[in-house]
Amino acid sequence: MQNEILNNLTQPLQLEKLYRNRKNEFRQAFLELYPQLKGNLLADAWYERLSYEPDSIQWGKRNDIQLIISIVLISGILAKIPSFSNLNEEFFYPRNIGFIILSALTAFFLWTQEVPPTIKYLITGFTALSLIYINALPVLESDTLILACIHLPILLWGMLGVAFSGSSPLDKNKHLDFLRFNGETLVMTAILAIAAGIMSGVTIGLFELIGIKIEDFYFKNIVIFGFPSIPILGAYLTHNNPNLVNKVSPLVAKIFSPLVLLMLMIYLGAIFFTGKDPYHDREFLLLFNVLLIGVMALIFFSIAESYSKRKNIYGIAVLLLLSIFTIIVNGIALSAILFRISEWGITPNRLAVSGSNLLMLIHLLLVTFHLFKSISGRQPLSIVGKNMVKYIPVYLIWASIVVFVFPLFFE
Repeated sequence: MQNEILNNLTQPLQLEKLYRNRKNEFRQAFLELYPQLKGNLLADAWYERLSYEPDSIQWGKRNDIQLIISIVLISGILAKIPSFSNLNEEFFYPRNIGFIILSALTAFFLWTQEVPPTIKYLITGFTALSLIYINALPVLESDTLILACIHLPILLWGMLGVAFSGSSPLDKNKHLDFLRFNGETLVMTAILAIAAGIMSGVTIGLFELIGIKIEDFYFKNIVIFGFPSIPILGAYLTHNNPNLVNKVSPLVAKIFSPLVLLMLMIYLGAIFFTGKDPYHDREFLLLFNVLLIGVMALIFFSIAESYSKRKNIYGIAVLLLLSIFTIIVNGIALSAILFRISEWGITPNRLAVSGSNLLMLIHLLLVTFHLFKSISGRQPLSIVGKNMVKYIPVYLIWASIVVFVFPLFFE
């Protein structure tokens, strides 16, 4: 990227195009290069532009504000469909919650990003067909239905990533930006959720003081209507204010990565000490897998946050150790699942979980290998991030198999 900046330094239009296509990579490369360019009028102007941090929150353009308000209102109305229809809540929410939130965000990025028309049609068509498909599955409860409802949001998340990438859907840096955007959105959403929870508690408490109980009304109308708006607004604020939580997110990663590593080490020792058996205890195995997914998410989020930063040996060492211990946890979980399959046969749940664990194990081994190369100085951390996101389509392919193929073969 630095060579591209130098080659286009006398061509302002080409420099602007380069920036718009790869903003984060451009910014990092330019700021590292700037000490050599100081005194160049165009370089000085770009430095001021890239270093500028607004003092107030940026709410976006008027059209964007109107669009996000419309999306929030529509999402709230969709969340209330069971209240004014004959649809059962247990039927509606597991099948459609991903569309209410993730597809709403996808629609925002399709509207605001420079997404090629072909990709827009593909995303819209896939979302529409998925909506029809998941709601057409039989009402009877089954393992494959539950698995489809769990894995479909992963596919919708993938569509959101494509929309976020805009005109560069194959750009690995865009994919890393998307992972970082997810982490920062989670932080912002958590802040908004805490604020909304405090406001709800105060509101209910104030009405209770004057003898009016509004808990049922408040939950059925205000909470359900407003619930989808929290992650949507969190994503919108993060998108328009990339500097708002970009100091908090790396701090979260730096604090929790070593703490989670310590917890994993103690937890693995405690398993052997207590004699807890994931091979025969189904609920314990389920919690084991939830822990695994959470730790993997932290590893990937930390790498996405750090890929454009300067090399930090301590941080990379923590991530490397965390990856190694997570591989051990994954190995235990996978062996327990395979043991259950050998003892009691294949079921949709066991096949889905074993497939997911195997994919995560392979992914973790690849990430660990590249982290080792990075800490030994053979490659920059940015290469770790790029190799990490190359594997994400594999998860999307597996999720699509679980959603669309499992119901045909196991029913």
